[in-house]
Amino acid sequence: MRGPSTIALVAATVTLGACHLGPDYRHPETATPAGWREGDAAQAAQWPAPDWWQGFGSTELNGLMAEAQRANADLGAAVARVKEADAQARIAGAPLLPSIEATGGAATQQISTPFSRSQIHYSTYTAAVSASYEIDFWGKNAAALTAAKATAVATRYDEEVVTLSVVSSVATTYFLALGLQDRLQVARDNLANAEDVLAIILGRRRIGTASDLDVAQQATVVAGLRAAIPPLEQQLAQALDALAILLVEPPDEVKLAARSLAPLSAPSVAPGLPSELLARRPDVREAEAQLVSANANIKVARAQFFPSVSLTAEGGFQSLAVSRFLSMGTGIYSLAASVTQPIFEGGLLEGQLANTKARYEELLWDYRKAVVAAFSNVEDALAATRRTAEQQAAEEIAVAQARRAYEVAQAQYRVGSVDLLTVLNTENALFTADDLLAQDRIAHMQALVSLFNALGGGWKDDEPPAAPTTASLPTRDDHQ
Repeated sequence: MRGPSTIALVAATVTLGACHLGPDYRHPETATPAGWREGDAAQAAQWPAPDWWQGFGSTELNGLMAEAQRANADLGAAVARVKEADAQARIAGAPLLPSIEATGGAATQQISTPFSRSQIHYSTYTAAVSASYEIDFWGKNAAALTAAKATAVATRYDEEVVTLSVVSSVATTYFLALGLQDRLQVARDNLANAEDVLAIILGRRRIGTASDLDVAQQATVVAGLRAAIPPLEQQLAQALDALAILLVEPPDEVKLAARSLAPLSAPSVAPGLPSELLARRPDVREAEAQLVSANANIKVARAQFFPSVSLTAEGGFQSLAVSRFLSMGTGIYSLAASVTQPIFEGGLLEGQLANTKARYEELLWDYRKAVVAAFSNVEDALAATRRTAEQQAAEEIAVAQARRAYEVAQAQYRVGSVDLLTVLNTENALFTADDLLAQDRIAHMQALVSLFNALGGGWKDDEPPAAPTTASLPTRDDHQ
């Protein structure tokens, strides 16, 4: 029978079942700028699409993106971390449900007395089901589950962060490789032009209209242009190797079909209100999900100071003979309740609570830093995108003028109306302008990628779920 003390304990436990330990979560307040310093107020918001890289108009880039998302090692590890966190959430939720076990066994025993040589042998057969349950009226187990769920949400945002980093790196490296091919082509074209001029000068020296000094000057130009090619070839090889790492492929298998950045499009993108950015940046949302988890862990640490109440029950059958195992009178059962109250832990519980509070404060500062960094990243990317576009447009004009000047100087030199120095100067100006234009194209494309990255990429329809909350998130002062 149940004793009166057991019944009283169960009744008291049920009565206190609604007890709850705070603090509840409150979203941290952060300063948000009213607008973008480098933005165009007249331009409508154009947030990135999920497949934002398709705006560059490169089928090859689209294929590289698909391959990277399928095979990249960092992204694979991030997906595995999501699975780990989901498993931990299931583990954390287990204490909220009863634990039930079935046992069965057979035992043989022998009894003998000191006054008799006879011995008694008998066997017992037992089958039972036992259940145990910790009543969570302080909310400790529920808070642990909330912490685990928030961590699982954070890992999903972390996966988004890694994905965005991977695809941005693929785009940046791809554009660098194409731009280096442009620079190599410029260097080779200019070398060919310089060799043509040298051939003209050698011909004129044979008929006495050019000097050895003229030949030496142009030969120096040719040698300098030839020396500029190997470093560019080395940089191109390194860019392709970096792309191979991102795609997890052997370096010798990564080859680009495209040969120039020039045919690619520059997609249009513009941020909306700064307040909308925080909902689009996966790193900011990850930081807040970690705050939710840390807040729940404070509740867990506080609950450790209070008594834990456990209920156990067991029922089954026991018999001396298998044939009478289920007969009347062989049933056994028990019901028990226990209370455990920490009295002295040598500062363990106080240390755990202090640790969880400090961890929350650390993550709060990390969240604030992530917010400020998000706004700064967008401002930097907007500035870089605008300035590189202006620089590229100006350099295109400079290249056209330098090419015209070089063509005129070559024609006049052939008829002897200008000297060699004029040709050399226009030749050097054209080479410099061509090379700078190729570098400007690289910089502008990479600035666009940085802007897409800073805006958080593009959300899919099945974007990660919002971090679980019980109400609103606590501020740092609530944890003092």
